[in-house]
Amino acid sequence: MKLLDIVVKDAIDPQLAATSRDEAITMLVDRLIEAKAVDPGHRDEFISAIIKRERRGSTGFGHGVAVPHVKHPEIEKLVAAVGVSHDGIDFNSLDGNPVHSIFLIISPEQKPEEHLEAMEAVFSNLSQDTFRSFLLQATTVDHVTSLLEEADSSTLGN
Repeated sequence: MKLLDIVVKDAIDPQLAATSRDEAITMLVDRLIEAKAVDPGHRDEFISAIIKRERRGSTGFGHGVAVPHVKHPEIEKLVAAVGVSHDGIDFNSLDGNPVHSIFLIISPEQKPEEHLEAMEAVFSNLSQDTFRSFLLQATTVDHVTSLLEEADSSTLGN
């Protein structure tokens, strides 16, 4: 699965202004709604479900990245938003460090294999120092999109 198959370009925020985990989640869900990628009628459900998932165990897995996610019965197509926080956000990460790069994923409950494929695509890239470094340096949607294109074509050494 390619990152550009799941990341909604209009839901990329290279200057995420959130100062808390919950605010970052809310802002990224709102980006997906503004991009018409998810139904605004389920906004509060998405946010609540993702925050509830975070309370069970942080998706901030270290190295400044987090992948908050939820499977939802009202979603037909898996979508992802990307946020880059240059100041960093406390996500209760496993390594205790602030999070700078966030991939928020909402996927169809009835397609768990697709959810796992998306998580694998995101984690395989976020586990690379080069990808994380370039993502943190991105300042525009086009910069992030170009980085995702490079990652998808494996030019970053995947």
